[in-house]
Amino acid sequence: MASPNLLLITLFLLLCPAFTPPSTSASASSDRVALDLYYESLCPYSANFIVNHLFNIFRNGIISIVRLHLVPWGNARIRGNDTFVCQHGALECLLNTVEACAIETWPDLNKHFSVIFCIEDLVYRRMSSQWEDCFDKLGLDLSPVAECCNSGLGKELELQYAAETNALQPPHEYVPWVVVDGQPLYEDYENFMSYICKAYKGTDVPKACSEVTLTIGRAGPSLPAVCYREEEVVVVESKSILSRIK
Repeated sequence: MASPNLLLITLFLLLCPAFTPPSTSASASSDRVALDLYYESLCPYSANFIVNHLFNIFRNGIISIVRLHLVPWGNARIRGNDTFVCQHGALECLLNTVEACAIETWPDLNKHFSVIFCIEDLVYRRMSSQWEDCFDKLGLDLSPVAECCNSGLGKELELQYAAETNALQPPHEYVPWVVVDGQPLYEDYENFMSYICKAYKGTDVPKACSEVTLTIGRAGPSLPAVCYREEEVVVVESKSILSRIK
């Protein structure tokens, strides 16, 4: 059975195919707040953030003041000959690449976020092996993503994301690593909407910003869980897993 979140986003895409904000007024590109998410597909805390927190900005309208940039690499590492290994093994390398290819295939945020959300929803529910079902559920053709992976383009995209992630200053310490206008939020990442609303300098402030508790800071009774870089990496070369996509 599909999750309530997946049903919600599917209905939302059907009824509101243009939820990407218009390039006028408050949503003009120069006014938007940069929101960058560095993550890896099988980190359960990345999945939780995408499914239960990030998705909310599409429902409450805060997406209208955001430039969202998703970077599916996380704590993976490059080995010799431009091969790479992933923290949670072969399936993570595969899904990182699939999500990178979805972004490349469908630059429209409507489409590639729906794919990533669907996959991460399955990860969150411990059903990640069913990831291919997302394309049927969303009415999207898997073949261009498969071509992207099998042609080597997916590997190139992942290496580009690796370079971007490795160039972060300060370096990322774990995932999810959430950055608002160039500033990492560290353990306060679940409070990301507060930072977005505070950083926004435009005039048309979303109503949801008045409803967000603007508490900026890392202190709290319990900090969100993360996947640390220092945790063991499962050594599986990326080239061994792309043959799974037909």
